[in-house]
Amino acid sequence: MFKNHIQKKLEKYVQKYFQKHPEVKLVAVAGSVGKTSTKIAVATVLSYRYRVRMHDGNHNTSMSAPLAILGIEYPENIRSFWAWQRVFRQARQRIRRTTDVDVVIQELGSDRPGDLAVFARYLRPDIGVVTGVTPEHMEFFGSIEAVAQEELSLANFSKTALINKDDTDGRFADFLTNPSMDTYGTSGSAEYHIEISDFTVDDGYSGQIFAPEFPESIPAKIKVVGEHSLRPAMAAVAVAANLGMLPKDIADALATYRAVPGRMNILRGLQNSIIIDDTYNSSPAAAKAALRAIYSIEAPQHIVILGSMNELGATSEQAHRTLGELCDPDILSWVITIGEEAEKYTAPVARQRGCQVKSFHSAIDAGAFAHSVLDDGALVLVKGSQGSIFAEEAVKVLLHDTDDYHKLVRQSPAWTKTKQDFFSKFADN
Repeated sequence: MFKNHIQKKLEKYVQKYFQKHPEVKLVAVAGSVGKTSTKIAVATVLSYRYRVRMHDGNHNTSMSAPLAILGIEYPENIRSFWAWQRVFRQARQRIRRTTDVDVVIQELGSDRPGDLAVFARYLRPDIGVVTGVTPEHMEFFGSIEAVAQEELSLANFSKTALINKDDTDGRFADFLTNPSMDTYGTSGSAEYHIEISDFTVDDGYSGQIFAPEFPESIPAKIKVVGEHSLRPAMAAVAVAANLGMLPKDIADALATYRAVPGRMNILRGLQNSIIIDDTYNSSPAAAKAALRAIYSIEAPQHIVILGSMNELGATSEQAHRTLGELCDPDILSWVITIGEEAEKYTAPVARQRGCQVKSFHSAIDAGAFAHSVLDDGALVLVKGSQGSIFAEEAVKVLLHDTDDYHKLVRQSPAWTKTKQDFFSKFADN
């Protein structure tokens, strides 16, 4: 009862805010993969011209998203009546005052069917960005069709929809009812796309960007790794073009975009190695894309550290086996796994394919083993889900400089305590 009361009050304040400030545009981001990277890419590009509000964290739930939209901190004690009264007072002040932003960028999360319907009650985004439809939280969704219906619902309650064509199967078009819709991606068939001309690990991608609003293509440089990492940047191009940014400003802004910590982030490792830190989370589509990315990069040695992928429900066994099938013994010197699902399903398949495989329950032990087999100039991909995997701790073992710890995900005091408790059980064994 108390939570429902709070929820309705927050929704009402958000509605009042946009009624009072109709000039403020709302860009909402949903989808199975890449939401945070897309949110940050959009914010990076739009900030070149507009005043932008975007919460740095993952405040994307029914309770936290309204506060992120309003720019109000989430209370530490959510059961405190007085804490919420302070929040409500701040919300009323935010509504009354002259707005300090031009665009609000908000990520909308969904763990099960119907989650996005809560946002549809009170939000009408000017632009809704759907980052893709891939398996996620399958213990709740059950089927990819249910995922599609949920994630694509954002497109239907937005004024304009932008959909990642590369990661959204065309057979889900029947779930779309909004006639104001375009696509983006790396595919030439998307309205907003890039044609790649060059790539280096140091400089990223060079290419030509195409958009319906541009009289001709524009040259751009985007410093990311992996073709899938370009898709958030293309979402940013699409949003910026829709909001009227000039092509040159968009290209200049893209040049400042960098990978988010834990999302295909390049770090310097021991023995002149290159670490691709993709440890924020993992899913079948993201893991597949990460493997493809490192296969395209030349190095004297390729090592992958693959953590279990969580929340896949009945699809988990097949998803982990498929990941093992993608491990190429002609390229990979070692496949190192973290967690039970990866050990049980990914490791045996990779081994059958001819890969050298070593499995661990602890990310710290996985990192230590990778260090022991590391050759000079190696390329190391580290990928895994957060809960009970914490693959960033394997990265920590391999980093050249401890000063780079702050570039890793989940390094706050609260996360550090959680991980200390988790890893202590391995130390006791």
